[in-house]
Amino acid sequence: MVTGCTPGHGASTGEGTGRPTATETVAVGSSTQTITVGGQARTFHLYRPASLPLSGAVPLVVMLHGGYGSGTQAESSYGWDAEADSQHFMVAYPDGIDHAWDVGGGCCGTPGRTNVDDVAFITQLVAIVSHALPIDPTRVYATGISNGGMLAYRLACDTTVFAAIGPDSATLLGPCPAPAPVAVIHLHGTADHNIPYNGGQGDGTAKINGPAVPSLIATWREVDHCPAPTVETAGSVTTSVARCPAGHDVELVTIAGAGHQWPGGEPKPVLERLLHLDPPSTALNATDAIWRFFATHPKPAGG
Repeated sequence: MVTGCTPGHGASTGEGTGRPTATETVAVGSSTQTITVGGQARTFHLYRPASLPLSGAVPLVVMLHGGYGSGTQAESSYGWDAEADSQHFMVAYPDGIDHAWDVGGGCCGTPGRTNVDDVAFITQLVAIVSHALPIDPTRVYATGISNGGMLAYRLACDTTVFAAIGPDSATLLGPCPAPAPVAVIHLHGTADHNIPYNGGQGDGTAKINGPAVPSLIATWREVDHCPAPTVETAGSVTTSVARCPAGHDVELVTIAGAGHQWPGGEPKPVLERLLHLDPPSTALNATDAIWRFFATHPKPAGG
């Protein structure tokens, strides 16, 4: 069940089609939806650009907030609505229980302690949005920062829904024994103290202890049967790219000196000072970089 959707101006009825039309169920702009998963009400925010084509299937990006964040915070902080306006795709911003996600390994927060099935939530979200709108099933993507980026990895481990994932300042926790091939772009700063680039336990309340980022990316190159990557450096940004079979490419973007942040995100100096947060790097725009990768990596025929 989807609730909280407000029809846009000139909504059509969809009578006789057997399926609700997009204008009937999802307003142009931002709306909030509630669905029931495992007997629990879960919310997400959906952004539908006014520029979205009236016909034909469109991509969907699921943007996963970090620990202590929310869907509305992610929508206001990382620039995905503007990207969707210019590039014509849908964005969903889910809310974690108590501002966190269960990503495996006991992390994080209430969901990690109580085994909330966030994978089921996100997969059901995609299914419901795909029923309400003409979403292209070969162009469904997940991105996120920190705990949200970790959920993007969990989704890649446990589902075959996504054509590509784009974690930032994240790692993989918990078992991932037999993931299907998927395209990956990972962004990380070398001065990240919450999820250290070289692995080991990080600062912060979650005390996340993951593998070194280059080792994690090497693991996904093995999953995707990739050759050795090519590496280029421009200023403080080093990009490692492996072109892999069936388009399941793996890309690591390393930003020298950057901390635990979303590159190119909205600076919030007061909060950064009060909460000791790292300022967003200006070396690149993560939203632009991740979308460019997503746009060129649909799910190949046959998965």
